[in-house]
Amino acid sequence: MNFHTRKWIKPEDLNPNGSLFGGSLLRWIDEEAAIYSIVQLGNKRAVTKYISEINFVSSAKEGDIIELGITATSFGRTSITLRCEVRNKITRKSILTIEKIVFVNLDEEGNLTAHRKTHITYIKDQFEEENG
Repeated sequence: MNFHTRKWIKPEDLNPNGSLFGGSLLRWIDEEAAIYSIVQLGNKRAVTKYISEINFVSSAKEGDIIELGITATSFGRTSITLRCEVRNKITRKSILTIEKIVFVNLDEEGNLTAHRKTHITYIKDQFEEENG
């Protein structure tokens, strides 16, 4: 799993208990998963279809640095399925896991459309394909 995005937990990210507000974390995850899906599918119209059980393992507090990890686990005809883990950047302690996030590929009219992807594409591979 690649951990690309890091967040610094600030006072505005906290709940009344002084720990990271789950809603803020879920917003960051959905955005990161959307970006990952858009890059993998090559279509800015990929949208969230499904998020499985969210397992809050531990919390983060003000001043912590967390990192979000996303990886593709499977490709359907019109979808991509991802797995997510969030962990403390310094201690590597897991904060949250989501086993299944599904994004679907849409056309310009908002209809499901095939994406013809079958495996993870890495940036270096995209440059090689473009430059022949």
